[in-house]
Amino acid sequence: MSRRMARLATTLVTFASFLSVASPSMATPTTSRGLISVAQVMQMLEKAPTDDTARQVLTAYLAGVGEAASVVAGMGGATCRTLLSLSAANVRQTLTAAAAGQDAAETPATPLIVRDMLDRSGCQRH
Repeated sequence: MSRRMARLATTLVTFASFLSVASPSMATPTTSRGLISVAQVMQMLEKAPTDDTARQVLTAYLAGVGEAASVVAGMGGATCRTLLSLSAANVRQTLTAAAAGQDAAETPATPLIVRDMLDRSGCQRH
């Protein structure tokens, strides 16, 4: 693993730890494996408009996920038709669709968000 990927992984783990203790109002736990859950991100999306802490944590988390997707695409030798992008609306739509019929508290959110970003940008690995 490259140093950049190691730093990114450390950053995402730090965000995951912060997400679970950032605010007593954000009580949804991570998955049993310690990953950021769909339920946790959805709860932050709901609270972000009125809760400064939730908004800050959500912004930091999504920035880390966006950077991770960029690194994954670059290291994988992918070419993308458009720039990678991320918005709260995209995240909400992706997580709602992907988690339908699944346990949102046990479904990891980050891989779903990254996959959606790569798909929407038309990324292809060569």
